Amino acid sequence: MASEGNPNARVGNGNGFKSKLNHFLYSGDKKHVFAGLTIITAIFAVPWYYMSRGSKHQSHQDYLEKADKARSARLSSSSAK
Repeated sequence: MASEGNPNARVGNGNGFKSKLNHFLYSGDKKHVFAGLTIITAIFAVPWYYMSRGSKHQSHQDYLEKADKARSARLSSSSAK
């Protein structure tokens, strides 16, 4: 047969999923690179959006003021007993 001596000959017609995936990953076409960047951006942007949409993050100073207020409330209620 003609493909016996060819080490690069593929089994089948080469239109399988793995063949298409390898072409997509290693082709370097601009549209493939753009699609890859879009997919990676979506993978990281979706969780970031859901994590940051709640209440705004407090600064360290806000945290210290809240802790001082809670501490003073706790101390004033224990001295009232």
